[in-house]
Amino acid sequence: MTDSSSLRALADHYRVATSYDDWAARPVTVADEVVAAVLTALGVDVSDPDAALATARAAVPLLPPTVVADVGVSSSVALTGEAISATVELEDASVRVLAVAGRELLLPDDLPIGWHRLVVVTADGRHAVATLIVPPATLPEVAKGWGWAAQLYQLRSRDSWGVGDLADLRLLTSWSGGQGAALVLVNPMHAGPPVRPLDPSPYSPSSRRFRAPQYLRPELTVDYLAAPRAVRDEVDALARSTHAANTDGRIDRDASWAAKEQALAVLFSQPATPDRSARLDAFIKATAGLREFAAYNALAEVHGVQFHDWPTELHDPRSAEVAAACAALGERLRWHAWLQLLCDEQLEAAQEAAHESGMTIGVIHDLAVGVTSYGADAWALQGVLAGGLSIGAPPDSFNQQGQYWALPPWHPTELATVGYAPFRDLIRSVLRHAGGIRIDHVLGLFRLWCVPQGWTADRGTYVYYDHRALLSVLLLEATRAGAVVVGEDLGTVAPYVVHELASRGILGNDVLWFELGPEPGTGLPKPISPEDWRALSMASLTTHDLPTAAGFLEGEHVRAREALGLLNDPAQDWAQARDEKAAWVEALSRRGLLPHHDGEPVADDVMVLALYAWLGESPARLLAGSLSDVVGDIRQPNLPGTIDEYPSWRLPVATPDGRPVLLEEIMAAPMAAQVARRLSRSDTVSVPTHPIS
Repeated sequence: MTDSSSLRALADHYRVATSYDDWAARPVTVADEVVAAVLTALGVDVSDPDAALATARAAVPLLPPTVVADVGVSSSVALTGEAISATVELEDASVRVLAVAGRELLLPDDLPIGWHRLVVVTADGRHAVATLIVPPATLPEVAKGWGWAAQLYQLRSRDSWGVGDLADLRLLTSWSGGQGAALVLVNPMHAGPPVRPLDPSPYSPSSRRFRAPQYLRPELTVDYLAAPRAVRDEVDALARSTHAANTDGRIDRDASWAAKEQALAVLFSQPATPDRSARLDAFIKATAGLREFAAYNALAEVHGVQFHDWPTELHDPRSAEVAAACAALGERLRWHAWLQLLCDEQLEAAQEAAHESGMTIGVIHDLAVGVTSYGADAWALQGVLAGGLSIGAPPDSFNQQGQYWALPPWHPTELATVGYAPFRDLIRSVLRHAGGIRIDHVLGLFRLWCVPQGWTADRGTYVYYDHRALLSVLLLEATRAGAVVVGEDLGTVAPYVVHELASRGILGNDVLWFELGPEPGTGLPKPISPEDWRALSMASLTTHDLPTAAGFLEGEHVRAREALGLLNDPAQDWAQARDEKAAWVEALSRRGLLPHHDGEPVADDVMVLALYAWLGESPARLLAGSLSDVVGDIRQPNLPGTIDEYPSWRLPVATPDGRPVLLEEIMAAPMAAQVARRLSRSDTVSVPTHPIS
């Protein structure tokens, strides 16, 4: 066996790809140095691949650290040694004796769904313990419904503090339910670093397990209502100082949080009532990982947000030095835990408002694909996250150099070793006070493009995960939360992934802009008829990374990228945009969704309503409309491939001429009711004969 083949055999053992098919289905062989670097980052010694593989095979435990059993199905688990007895400790604390046949552990077909514990005893007295996950076979069928997709920070109301917040979400859910909506899909509200400047991107959080307190509304907290009048007056004055920012053309998170932090500090400084102390103590005790999260935030306030730059003795969250430092910072730890309690209470209020308004699902939260390499989760979950790697994407036609996101992936072996508990806790956190979860880049449950830290994005390869285990955790927790699950499966996704998700009742994600095929004979784009779309999906016109309806019709997505020099051949992109728009005009006209126009340009608002009518004719279980489309906003929230060149994540919803629009104006806009009618799949929708005012 050659050195190269030895390395590749070692990579196969650790589920690191040595070859893959690229975006154009062309086979690619991964360079040996890339394979070696990825393995090294996973803690594998590649100096002698044959010896490393032999050691790894010899170290296979008696019992796998995590076992998944299908509910209602008998199965077996292979053991690496002879066992004399085995039991399963169920969640309800009862114990069942299992049958053992030599090197095979037999699991019965009547195990209840849940998190259980396997214990195997060998003849020589050794004990092996494993996490046993028994998920439901599939999620319940999702009834047809519709709702609004929103970037919450964009939706500033008259009483916001310059940034859309959880009080605005509560207002939005109440209004949406009154329209007959089933859901509101919002951007990730994961926690960022505790100090300014705040990262505007919702997809580069410090922690995915906790919430960003920037979304709090201070005057709607229990503590504000219980405070003396003088304290409430102080908070009210701070609120008024931020209201002018609600109509600014850029969202200033730092200014908003500076005012909110001051107001919340005033409330926190009041003598703690028995009620507040009891609420906070109970919340800390019940919330997995909260102590570590609060500890990171308190330490970051002293030493900076990059934990790698802290004194060495503080790098290990379980060290005695960290415990001593936290004891000295005890009040700051309670401050950060208290902020999470307030987020929890205001999220609960928003979901309650959704249900009270008649929404069947309520809030669907977006789950980002990862966290920063230096923040709270990276510090607390060292080892379970592979800090020497970054998630990204391989080169494709849009990003020819690939993408490097600076987000560490799960370590596949270590995650299994701890029974997938960190992933379970993450899903539980997101689904708390929620009706659903949308998993960004759901392909990451199967494999992730991983790049060695400091290398260019094209110098990576895929690391594969036990998707059966990850999907089992997801199904089990979603079932217990009564939540729907949407997997963002846009782009190049293997057919087996789509099939696996659908067979488990997980909805895919379809976007109208991508539902195009080649016209026979000409090769020009041709919209796929809505009835031919898949049913098991959440369908929409666009996403946060794609043009709004008006932006697509005006070619803003091409203009913006051309202005920033992001296009290799602008003329080709303009031609494609014109062809796609013409294809939609023709298809909508042919279907009778556009009025007769004799080849004259069709008003954008008429086109937008026709596109939503097309969407409404699809069999997709869930439909999502964009609030940006209600007012004709032409700018997309995020322009991939940019950092500061484009104001990604900092744009409020605005009219076509750029005037910021308040949430109250959006809800009152005639276009909102027009779009809602089409998304509700009403049989009485008529074709407009003139532009909608």
